[in-house]
Amino acid sequence: MSWSKDWIEGSARAVAALHSPAFPQALVDAIRQVAPFEHSVTFAYLEDRPPLALHSEFPEWKHKVMVEDYQAGPYLLDPFYLHCTESTEPRLVRLRDLAPDRFYQGEYFRNYYVQTELAEEIGFMVDVGAARVVISAMRTSRVFSAREFRDMATILPFVAAVVRHHWADVADRFANAPAPAPTPDGGTRLAGLIDTAFRSFGQNLLTPREVEIVEFTLKGHSAEATGIALGISPGTVRIHRRNIYGKLRIGSQGELFSRFIAALSEMER
Repeated sequence: MSWSKDWIEGSARAVAALHSPAFPQALVDAIRQVAPFEHSVTFAYLEDRPPLALHSEFPEWKHKVMVEDYQAGPYLLDPFYLHCTESTEPRLVRLRDLAPDRFYQGEYFRNYYVQTELAEEIGFMVDVGAARVVISAMRTSRVFSAREFRDMATILPFVAAVVRHHWADVADRFANAPAPAPTPDGGTRLAGLIDTAFRSFGQNLLTPREVEIVEFTLKGHSAEATGIALGISPGTVRIHRRNIYGKLRIGSQGELFSRFIAALSEMER
């Protein structure tokens, strides 16, 4: 492994920086010795709370999109957020391996993610008590090769160990975060926000099934995948979508996404 000497030196600097403000950047710099990448951001997630930004390398203009705008609502549609509680074992994952079947044709990707100008994003997902920390490595020009991904996976145990050590109290930091919105019938935070957001427009309330259809649509699932998940036919899904668009007086999935994000902004005021 040609990167081993630089990695050893970099990881030593990360250990030396534990429990200091310099640690997050030192860890990212060490990871970068294994495979180069342009940007990195680290978020902590806890249940249905909005994510906490633990570290980012973005210039101010990109920080607005990648951190501030993301925390305002689009994170609810992010495959990393949606999958980060699936396992308590540390994982290195590619965004494209987590994404739904129509993610790259969906409005989250077309209206928000394209603004990030990224070619690929991979993430180290580490459980820290009740919370999850995700360190994203991002490239703007080319994807990570299979060899680079394997090399990054070899350092996962180290990354997980130091992340748990440095951010051992990260769950406590959510104490001052806004309380999650109430959810209908014990559903997800996204379902609760969909229900609340569209009610704020003064439109007819969506039925529980229609809320489910909107949730899968916003996440980037096709009618076929939505039908399989809900146990209904793709044709029934499409009928529900037409009814939803009629109630909300919109004509496209793009308008649905825009309405949802706009409603989230209004709810935060």
